[in-house]
Amino acid sequence: MIEGQKSGLAEAESPDPEVTPKAKRRSFSAPYKKKILAEVEAAAGTGNIGEILRREGIYSFTLTSWRKERDAAVDGAFSRKRGPEPKRSPLTGENEKLRRQNQRLQEELRKLNKRERCIRQLTRI
Repeated sequence: MIEGQKSGLAEAESPDPEVTPKAKRRSFSAPYKKKILAEVEAAAGTGNIGEILRREGIYSFTLTSWRKERDAAVDGAFSRKRGPEPKRSPLTGENEKLRRQNQRLQEELRKLNKRERCIRQLTRI
């Protein structure tokens, strides 16, 4: 063996004892999503969408969710009202808090009534 060379055979035979780290989810930037969606829409008539998805390693569901994100963003952009944000009344927060409390108490009351009916039925037996 030539001096300075390592034996590749010995390294290949022993597996790495380290546990591989958990795989991370891929994240895509907005410009990348926009580029892919444009490519897919251009290829819609030719039937080459599958080719683009395979090349990029993307599932069709991912493409569907990107389309939904884009449509929601467009709808949100066009549905915004112009002008300054309306001033929030201090009573609005209090009102919302009381509504949640009321709903919670009604649920507790419903549960207690149900429990009471069960107890009555059991005492009749």
